[in-house]
Amino acid sequence: MKRFLLKIEGIVQGVGFRPFVYNQAISLSLKGWIKNSSQGVYIDIQGEEENLDRFIYNLEDKHPSLAKIENIIIYEQELADYNGFQIKESEMKGEKITLISPDMAVCEECIKDITTPTNKRYKYPFTNCTNCGPRFSIIKAIPYDRANTTMKKFNMCGDCHKEYSDSSNRRFHAQPNACKECGPHIWIEDCYGTKVGLDDVLGWTRQRLKEGKIFAIKGLGGFHLVCDAENEEAVNLLRDRKNRPDKPFAVMINHIDTVKKYCRVNMKEEKILTGSRKPIVILEQNNDYDLPQCIAPNQSTLGVMLPYTPLHHLLFQGDIEVLVMTSANVHGLPLEYENESAVEKLGHIVDYFLQHNRDIQMPIDDSIVRVVDNEIRMIRRARGYAPEPIKKDNVKEILALGSNMKNTFCIAKDNFLFLSQHNGDLENIETAEHYKNNIEHYKNIFRFSPKYIACDMHPSYTSSEYASDSLLPRVEVQHHHAHIVSCLAENNIERKVIGIAYDGTGYGIDGKLWGGEFLLCDTKEFTRLGHLNYIKMPGGQMAIKEPWRMAVSFIHRMIEYSDYSMREQLKQLLLKLYGKKSIGVMTLIDAEINCPKTSSMGRFFDAAASIIGGRDIISYEGQAAIELESIMDRNCNEFYNYDVDREKIYIINTEKIIYSIIKDKIAGVNNKIMSAKFHNTIVKFSKDICKFIREDTGINEVALSGGVFQNTFLLKQLAAELANEEFVVYTNKLIPANDGGLALGQIIIANEIINK
Repeated sequence: MKRFLLKIEGIVQGVGFRPFVYNQAISLSLKGWIKNSSQGVYIDIQGEEENLDRFIYNLEDKHPSLAKIENIIIYEQELADYNGFQIKESEMKGEKITLISPDMAVCEECIKDITTPTNKRYKYPFTNCTNCGPRFSIIKAIPYDRANTTMKKFNMCGDCHKEYSDSSNRRFHAQPNACKECGPHIWIEDCYGTKVGLDDVLGWTRQRLKEGKIFAIKGLGGFHLVCDAENEEAVNLLRDRKNRPDKPFAVMINHIDTVKKYCRVNMKEEKILTGSRKPIVILEQNNDYDLPQCIAPNQSTLGVMLPYTPLHHLLFQGDIEVLVMTSANVHGLPLEYENESAVEKLGHIVDYFLQHNRDIQMPIDDSIVRVVDNEIRMIRRARGYAPEPIKKDNVKEILALGSNMKNTFCIAKDNFLFLSQHNGDLENIETAEHYKNNIEHYKNIFRFSPKYIACDMHPSYTSSEYASDSLLPRVEVQHHHAHIVSCLAENNIERKVIGIAYDGTGYGIDGKLWGGEFLLCDTKEFTRLGHLNYIKMPGGQMAIKEPWRMAVSFIHRMIEYSDYSMREQLKQLLLKLYGKKSIGVMTLIDAEINCPKTSSMGRFFDAAASIIGGRDIISYEGQAAIELESIMDRNCNEFYNYDVDREKIYIINTEKIIYSIIKDKIAGVNNKIMSAKFHNTIVKFSKDICKFIREDTGINEVALSGGVFQNTFLLKQLAAELANEEFVVYTNKLIPANDGGLALGQIIIANEIINK
């Protein structure tokens, strides 16, 4: 006989771990207790040594699917006089961190419950068990007990409490357990917030959706704007009311077989779509795709997710197959998640609200992923993934504040890095307050008191201003260095690499706007070894929203270096492409009025997209580049000629590329071919610069990061070309390559600087 005290660290609260342990102990005739603590889970276990060995093996090898064990610490104890095995009350203890499970999609057993007429949870939209349902979005504090969640206000009925207390039941200690007798419920309100009396809320909702009505439906982490995706008039009406002319809508489709009617789905994509996290997956449309084009204008892809809550599954019980399901917010404002606020902010967009009274403590958007080279690539990290941590030893208690666009922040405690869910773009007071509230929530639930703060070098970012207002020691981190280090951290690399950072905008150490960068760097420092030539951004931020301005700027640069006859031809071309407004922009450039200089690959894409495809004004970030990629002929292997200058560092001169695009434009070359040649050119000069740097430094490893690498062709083709040249290539996967991964890089770099 032996007795052990086990301390289990990891995601072991809210995932059915205590019921699992209880049943294992009983089956192996072991005695003692288990309890949740703010430091993890403690198990005091006594019995025959052989059974104890089997018990510990089962903990590591057969634990619940949602659990993630990071560490098991074992202390041998003196034998005690135990009569059985019990689950003890949770306790608060010290400042040690407790890992929290993300919200998970409804499991197959619960789907069976809500679709079986004889089951007590038939058609109940808040059905869950220890294997599924809300976690992170309802937690107010730790340990994870019902009293510390938004379910506290619902007292379990006798039947539910019996399930909760029955060790053989899969709802044993399921904290959000409820049924229609004792739990949350749904109802309908009109656009003014007036309740509509109905017996069959979901049946009525399905009927109104088929009629073309628009709903705001409260879900797991916030509201969605919803309409029938097969009703083109309804989709266009939603676009008009939301003032969202072009940005693609995500759709929710009833079943994986239906998804395959519209999109190509490989095995990896199917596994992600049908798994327990159920993010939005960006899929290639089938050739016979016949959903309304207005769902994803000018796109060859579609963002698809499967139902992930009981409410969603019940919505599809009728003849609806595809619903537009997009985050419910006014443009630029945070996701709506509170009932009254939703009515106030969204009443002019929707016809009806499908409300419920299970409060959301932590709003969280849908995650977005794409599969490239059979690897998952995170675009937006949120529901289903946050707040799962990254393990990293010897990191001080740092708060990294991220960027202004696609913001996430990151905290470090007890050798874990917690990258927050997507917070949006910090461009207004409401989003900034949402961001600050989320930081405070993380501080609270993880008992986190930062000792240092890390931020971007850009002085005008909201995140940088947050750092300036803090009394903590501050570490400023260069934007593109943070991008590359986010990739290195994910791949557990600390040595020097060649970093290619391609994005839209990042503040450089020379005060200019970088974005087409070749860095020699590790997790502590970097040297800039190459970049695109600087070009002026006429109108500053206006040049991002109006890509034609960048086209004028690139052509203007060519005019400066051309002979008289060529200058006149180029001026005539500008007038033909952009009319008299191009003269005003050239005057602005000559006078150097609000024309910051940039080396941005994103702005280079904008110029090319304007000249090639005529995308002169955008309504969402990256639209010009996304549309340019979508039209390219992937069978074309041609490229444009280019020059690389070597002074102190390598400079890619863009004049010859732009000139060649213009020649093709005048000659009437197909847009698809021009797009392909442009993409191929970027791949070729990127590879060439890496080869030059390898010759200079002997470094043979390359890390690719930055938002431009969301371009699947560029990522896939450049990685393949570099591999063919015997480079070792690292890319972002579960950490976004865009600014959503920046905070992770910041925290790693800041830690190195603090420790030096």
